[in-house]
Amino acid sequence: MGFRLQKSFRIAKGVRLNLSKTGLGMSVGVPGLRYSIHSTGRETGTVGIPGSGMRYQVTHKVGSLPRSAGSHGGRSNAPAPPTPVQLPKPGLFAPKGEKALHKAIEDHDPAAIAAAGDEFPEHRVLAHALAGFMAFQTNPTEARRLLFDVFTSGQDPRSDAFAQKYVGGTRVTIGIARGVTTTLPLDRDAVGLGLAELQQASGELSAAIDTVEHLEPSHHTAVSLAELYVLTGRHQDVVDLTNGVENVDDSSALLCVFRGQALNELGYHDAAIESFKQALRSKSRAPEIRHLARSERARAYEALGKLGMARKDLERILAEDSTYQGLSERIAALPPSKASMNDP
Repeated sequence: MGFRLQKSFRIAKGVRLNLSKTGLGMSVGVPGLRYSIHSTGRETGTVGIPGSGMRYQVTHKVGSLPRSAGSHGGRSNAPAPPTPVQLPKPGLFAPKGEKALHKAIEDHDPAAIAAAGDEFPEHRVLAHALAGFMAFQTNPTEARRLLFDVFTSGQDPRSDAFAQKYVGGTRVTIGIARGVTTTLPLDRDAVGLGLAELQQASGELSAAIDTVEHLEPSHHTAVSLAELYVLTGRHQDVVDLTNGVENVDDSSALLCVFRGQALNELGYHDAAIESFKQALRSKSRAPEIRHLARSERARAYEALGKLGMARKDLERILAEDSTYQGLSERIAALPPSKASMNDP
């Protein structure tokens, strides 16, 4: 599961300045149409239908900032990059803990950030949350310890005065499950979801479930919880959690898949197939979700003896992703289709 930290400032209507570890960027636009440029030379144009979840994105790698607004591809209307800005600095008489944490964050040093939180308890929750996410991939054991400390404190990192003054715009992008990500403020929900992912990765499924069950109900917590229930064989709990779910976005589509998996395990194969049909109702859903839906629907068809239908679903996946895990073996185990039998 991936995480990304960034700070964003609104500098004019429709214009935002983005600061991250990789450099400076700027984006301009209105709902449905946005153009972004980064100090590395990456330019991105995005067109979408607001509220639909549908978008088309094109990225180009060009020269580094600054550059003439009209010097690439005739984009005379592209905004000129703004002058680089500094993050707010602590005042001369700022408390020692504020200065220490600020320096550690500027240095992108998770160990120093965590140490600042240990030394200055008033900043412990925020410091451990930041350090935990920064160490997520490089040191998952330490990340789990830090996020657990934050979560069990019962406090929200955003309540720290330092957060409101310096890093209030920090957001975390979390890959919750196959094909589903969510971007959240650095708050208690983000900490809980991050901790649950680490607990799941280390095999602590019961602890992960307990963590997510203590979060505010939402689509992203439902997806995380449903996946954990599937992994632990709590199939009836999956069915109860997903009652009434409809396919309106990637999260709800994946919930339909989890519901179908649970119904299949409970022996309700026809009901499972209906859930998978609901998951496949929109072609705009993430390919990972659609492939999982077809793979699991094939299992339901196999259970009902409809081997031709099962093969059809698996071959649809094959046409889009020939590297799908276990796909070739599953197809080989099924009887050949009538079309292939009639081939000369």
